Amino acid sequence: MKILLTACLAAGTLFAQVSYDRLRNAAREPASWLTYSGDYQSHHYSALNQINHSNVNRLKVAWMYQTRGRQHVETTPLVFDGVMYLTDPPSDVTALDLRTGRPIWHYRRGIPEGISVCCGQVNRGVAVLDDQLFIGTIDSHLVALDLKSGRVRWDVPVADPKLGYSMTAAPLALKNKIIVGVAGAEYGVRGFLDAYDPKTGKRAWRFWTTPAPGEPGNETWSGDSWKNGGATTWLTGSYDPELNLLYWGAGNPSPNYNGQSRQGDNLYSDSVIALDAGTGKLKWHFQFVPHDLHDIDSNQIPVLLDAEYGGRRRKLMLFANRNAFYYLLDRATGEFLLAKPFAKQTWAKSIDPRGRPVKNEASAPSEKGALVYPDDDGTSNWFSPSYSPRTKLFYQNVREKGAMYFLTEAQYQTGRMYLGATKRNLTDEEPYGALRAWNALTGEPAWEFKVHTPPWCGLLATGGDLVFSGTMEGDFFALNATNGKLLWRIQTGAEIWSNPISYQHEGKQYIAVVAGSTLITFAVE
Repeated sequence: MKILLTACLAAGTLFAQVSYDRLRNAAREPASWLTYSGDYQSHHYSALNQINHSNVNRLKVAWMYQTRGRQHVETTPLVFDGVMYLTDPPSDVTALDLRTGRPIWHYRRGIPEGISVCCGQVNRGVAVLDDQLFIGTIDSHLVALDLKSGRVRWDVPVADPKLGYSMTAAPLALKNKIIVGVAGAEYGVRGFLDAYDPKTGKRAWRFWTTPAPGEPGNETWSGDSWKNGGATTWLTGSYDPELNLLYWGAGNPSPNYNGQSRQGDNLYSDSVIALDAGTGKLKWHFQFVPHDLHDIDSNQIPVLLDAEYGGRRRKLMLFANRNAFYYLLDRATGEFLLAKPFAKQTWAKSIDPRGRPVKNEASAPSEKGALVYPDDDGTSNWFSPSYSPRTKLFYQNVREKGAMYFLTEAQYQTGRMYLGATKRNLTDEEPYGALRAWNALTGEPAWEFKVHTPPWCGLLATGGDLVFSGTMEGDFFALNATNGKLLWRIQTGAEIWSNPISYQHEGKQYIAVVAGSTLITFAVE
């Protein structure tokens, strides 16, 4: 493996450390963007309000940076102390001077041939703790980089890519742990979530998301199906420092569509798990889709909110699931509180009082074919939602698209796709997308803004009462966060697959997003 490193220090660049206390109080430091979702609560919200209704129509390009990416660039940059850090697929990292957009250093990683990934060799970002950056690589390594130079401090293997494992998510840095998840359910891997010591790279704990015999939940897998059961953890989770609980979504069981070999509920697939961050022990779980037959996943980002609910103050979790239902849970106990559909779905007839779906058996893949809404890309997916404490609204980009699924045999072979169905897109209707806003505590819709093509862009709400989003046609735009009115739009010339962020540098607020393979920053002239 060849690693090429270049370094060019910008004059006046400060490489201050990012302590755990800074991470814990990230919401109070709106000039920076310190974690993948902006803060541990995953609000993907910036309190900055210099850009607002009165001047957003004067946004202009400040500077651009061209990445080397030839895959979808899905990165969410980190920004602090005068520097932006972003990943470039498949597993590279670049530090940029915020004043000019010029590179300070690059970390280039050579990737072995034959890496199996279902959905492109992408990388969604890095984590920072003290004087190190952390990246999970497409060949399933966790790497610690020196913040100042980009040089490798340590590099440890997490899983075997020959089995189909890969890593695409940004790690999550806690007080003395770096948390990483894995991808690869389409290849029949066994999912897990790991914690590592940030100083040494030694693994602190591992939680298997398909339990072995003798572990709680194994009885929900028939035979030895748990060994290749999927339930991977390929998107960054959230954290409650007061409870010391880590919240992470787990994906579909394997094989994806054929459940004949894996009878049972298949825990902890299609679930959100709450783990003790110190030990990795399971505190509670909530399964959104028992015995999933639609590759629906539950790898969306848990959004944490403390609010009055049911007459008392509660620690809540907001979860816009890929299955088209919006859930409200008590994140201290896992108690189910609410589920409401936010897009068209046909796989469930209803959700019962415990939060368990009453399934529509006609939607199960069959030899004749079954029509299902949403399709396996879901109504939501990896792209970030946003919550505004000013409007009390939850914002989600939504995909409206169905498909036909035809059952096939599923036989596990190492490193080969393990699916159990074929998919046929519908030809008699046009899929579309929408940015939808709803009351975070009730799920009641507030407004929507339709777009032509089902989106893959995340959202950013701001203290200026704006919501930023992008389209597959290349439009990047800002809406009034209260009513959804379009206030500003620019054509970037490329599909937008990333999550926008905001930061402040030298007294000026910026908005940043990647369009195609180009990072673009905007500011008011």
